[in-house]
Amino acid sequence: MEIKLRQENKNDFESVFHLIEKAFEKEEYSDHKEQFLVERLRKSEAFIPELSIVAESEGKIVGHILFTKLKVVNDADSFESLALAPVSVLPEFQGKGIGAKLILYGHEIAKELGCKSVILLGHQDYYPRFGYELCEKYNIKMPFDVPAENCMAIALTENGLKGISGEVVYPKEFFE
Repeated sequence: MEIKLRQENKNDFESVFHLIEKAFEKEEYSDHKEQFLVERLRKSEAFIPELSIVAESEGKIVGHILFTKLKVVNDADSFESLALAPVSVLPEFQGKGIGAKLILYGHEIAKELGCKSVILLGHQDYYPRFGYELCEKYNIKMPFDVPAENCMAIALTENGLKGISGEVVYPKEFFE
């Protein structure tokens, strides 16, 4: 199965909406509204078009990933980072490495764009294989109550998380 990764475009929006809906349909820890979050984020200042990426197989969109801007703020400073949310793969294509391809390709594009780190809320057994570590290691805290093992960060560049600590400030679109 050949997978082509590319930047999402306007013609993909409807397919991506349905893909995300299907991908999270049976997910236990989901509000099943991720597709609406993506729609809101596309219209926000946090949106980076190059970091809305689709995976295609035989001309059909089978996966999508979105990285958007966020900040980590403490009393003295504010740091730029990225949020990874969501990564979606059609159920019949899950377990074939498409999510991994999207994550790694997204990391490469983010590095090319000068981004230094990514922060996410996700499965503790999945993301460490890509180099994600617990946020608490860096004294980075989420703005809401979630298990520490699900809050992770990765440095995309050497020392990309050095000296960064504080509370994550997500774009307001995450809470609408």
